[in-house]
Amino acid sequence: MAGSSPFGGENFFTTRVDAVVNWARSNSLMPMPMGLACCAIEMMAFAGPKYDSARFGSEAMRFSPRQADLMIVAGWVSYKMSHAVRRVWDQMADPKWCIAMGACASTGGMHRCYGVVQGCDNFLPVDVYIPGCPPRPEAVLHALMDIQEKVRNEYTITQDYTYGDPYENAPLIPENTIQYPGQLQKPNTPATPVAPASA
Repeated sequence: MAGSSPFGGENFFTTRVDAVVNWARSNSLMPMPMGLACCAIEMMAFAGPKYDSARFGSEAMRFSPRQADLMIVAGWVSYKMSHAVRRVWDQMADPKWCIAMGACASTGGMHRCYGVVQGCDNFLPVDVYIPGCPPRPEAVLHALMDIQEKVRNEYTITQDYTYGDPYENAPLIPENTIQYPGQLQKPNTPATPVAPASA
């Protein structure tokens, strides 16, 4: 909200610290590329000049967990590699986020065998899943925008309430709910079971 000064100009505005911090975080994500298989090639294209992830402030791929805050697991994860991936994740500073890129990172994909973890969410807290084998760079950009939306809508523990007067007076409204109504609501499922079609 802009305010006027005694000199006739509007040279300041008021906001919340949470909004400024989340805005800065969402536009300066530094990915930790965990390229384990063929999805890593598409992840390289996502960072290249054609798709230009620099538009979203995340062109600085960091191969050091101390400097990264977004892990992109691209490809299938073997049980041997899962320990190293988890160690890198634990070394990343909070707050941090994770993207499971492709069918193999999300569910194990075609590698239905004893040596492959059936989804990296077995040992990592995944925020966004990207379907496809391999997913196109546009899908990775969409996942990045989903992470940005999640970061912008985070709030502090002082607002972490679920009932009472504060909740009724000031409910938390996600940023784009007005522009895209119903985007965070689960689809309505019919309460009655559907009768099978007669042969």
